[in-house]
Amino acid sequence: QVQLVESGGGLVQAGGSLRLSCAASGRAFSTNAMGWFRRAPGKDREFVAIRWSGGNTYYADSVKGRFAISLDNAKNTMYLQMNSLRPEDTAVYYCAAQPARYSGISYYTDAERYPYWGQGTQVTVAS
Repeated sequence: QVQLVESGGGLVQAGGSLRLSCAASGRAFSTNAMGWFRRAPGKDREFVAIRWSGGNTYYADSVKGRFAISLDNAKNTMYLQMNSLRPEDTAVYYCAAQPARYSGISYYTDAERYPYWGQGTQVTVAS
């Protein structure tokens, strides 16, 4: 069983920063990869970032250079450091765990393929 709990969301001015946390229990940290997704109002859930167990990371073009994903194994917690936030970053952010191994990046950016999800945390960026 895998449990994921996000925290750290809130209201921030454009240009500001937030750090989201995803506390994991169960077998989450033994999975192949863990990622962040977001859902903006009226839009589908979209990929944000992913970190594989080996340490490699991959980001959506929209957040590359502004967001950074990291892992603290001692605390069983994954983080998403978000800098230079923009109003279009406003969304509910979710962390997800992916135990399966795929051969292409498109599988890892597909939210439908993730079996484990947290409840989400709201991020609102005011202009």
